[in-house]
Amino acid sequence: MLDALITPVIKPLLQPLIYTLDKVGATADRLTVIGFAIGLIAVPLIITEHFSAALVFIVLNRVIDGLDGELARYQKRSSSAGGYLDIALDFLFYASIPLAFGLANPALWAVPAMVLLVSFIGTGSSFLAFAIAAEKFQINRPQFENKSFYYMQGLTEGAETIAFFIAFCLWPQWFTELAYIFAGACSITIITRIAGGYKTLQRAEKMSVQEG
Repeated sequence: MLDALITPVIKPLLQPLIYTLDKVGATADRLTVIGFAIGLIAVPLIITEHFSAALVFIVLNRVIDGLDGELARYQKRSSSAGGYLDIALDFLFYASIPLAFGLANPALWAVPAMVLLVSFIGTGSSFLAFAIAAEKFQINRPQFENKSFYYMQGLTEGAETIAFFIAFCLWPQWFTELAYIFAGACSITIITRIAGGYKTLQRAEKMSVQEG
């Protein structure tokens, strides 16, 4: 929900880093993999209940995630392969954080972690399934014109996910309540995406038939 508002504000702040990365010969794909590896360091830290340290690596992962796409566009090397790598590793990273909390305290956190993971599967599958069909019908999304995949908006997107991850690390004692709240918000996203995506594709198919 907040991504479309936050992205234009963050982009100018990243430009000095983009210039530096380009000068040292960095590439977007390498940056994507490095960011993913850094983010995964948070997993063992959460499991061993070093939540403040884990928060540092979560934030670093998100900063790097904001840099790779911008670097690719600056170097004029944007590609579907790079976009695919980015989104695939993003979803793996997102899933790893609830898993880590579930493993950190199975007695208290395993169930809310599983519920949250199921909601992540719902938001991710509704997002990616629609992206495939949107490409087929060449449906554009001007709010995210630089995305490699059709970016289908919802109540819970990247900004909201990271906000909750930060909250998990700052107040781990409230993980159960926060996880259920976020899972509920994700459920709203799933319902609205499926309903909206279905109607959008119905209209696109009708228009395609009429034009054909």
